[in-house]
Amino acid sequence: MSVEAHPAPATAQQIVEIRPDRGWLDLDLGAVWRYRELLVVLMLRDIQVLYKQALLGAAWAILQPVFAVVIFTIVFGYFARMPTDGIPYPVFAFAGVLPWTYFAEAVRRSGTGLVNDAELVRKVYFPRLIMPLANVISPLLDFVIAFCVLLVLMAFYGIAPSWKMLVIPPLMVISALLALSIGLWLGPINVRFRDIKHTLPFIIQIWMYASPIVYPLSMVPAQWQGLYSLNPMVGVIEGFRWAVFNQGEPNFAALAVSGVVIIFLLAGGLVFFRRMERTFADVI
Repeated sequence: MSVEAHPAPATAQQIVEIRPDRGWLDLDLGAVWRYRELLVVLMLRDIQVLYKQALLGAAWAILQPVFAVVIFTIVFGYFARMPTDGIPYPVFAFAGVLPWTYFAEAVRRSGTGLVNDAELVRKVYFPRLIMPLANVISPLLDFVIAFCVLLVLMAFYGIAPSWKMLVIPPLMVISALLALSIGLWLGPINVRFRDIKHTLPFIIQIWMYASPIVYPLSMVPAQWQGLYSLNPMVGVIEGFRWAVFNQGEPNFAALAVSGVVIIFLLAGGLVFFRRMERTFADVI
């Protein structure tokens, strides 16, 4: 079902037309633009809810990746002596943890957002696609705050920023699109099967160790790197490290694989989300 607002003369009321879907590919993406103000409101609400009445406020955006890096440095850097291609392990790990933390949080929020806002879904009409979009965009504030800590850590170890950091925003767009595509699948499934929210943290944890966060991509045998790169976060994390440390060359093959996987997941997710959207209010 779609709602279209038609312009009317100043003396007349606005005409709103409610129509059924027109086939599988009727995604009605234009409605998201028409409700863009609601998207901004939901994003600001997510940020305010996260930090309102929090003892440490925005410091949580720093503590989460910092604690993870401290643990990884002790276990994998000190005890396991994990190779880092000549980069100090704390800053090496931080450069992997930072994009992963954003991605994991965006997936978590977009995968459970529909159920968490069940009252809103039941009572008010708006394009439901706005909800996973807001869930994916709002964690970017945490990323920006933690990125400032990375810059401080780089200065401590004498690593100078380079122009290659301009590649970071496109990499985060890729990460956001991947998180959105996964949220478009998990969100509707979570509406019908509520145990998704219990299995999602486990899936994210397994996915983290299947990504080059605590170890470099060079540790993966050459004959397995093609299969390993089917993980879309491999290209993002390796590209992020290349942009931060200004060493070597970006892994274009991994980024290409990431792009292809994201295109298929996103296209299928949009269709799946749209078809399931009609039952959200009844099932949720």
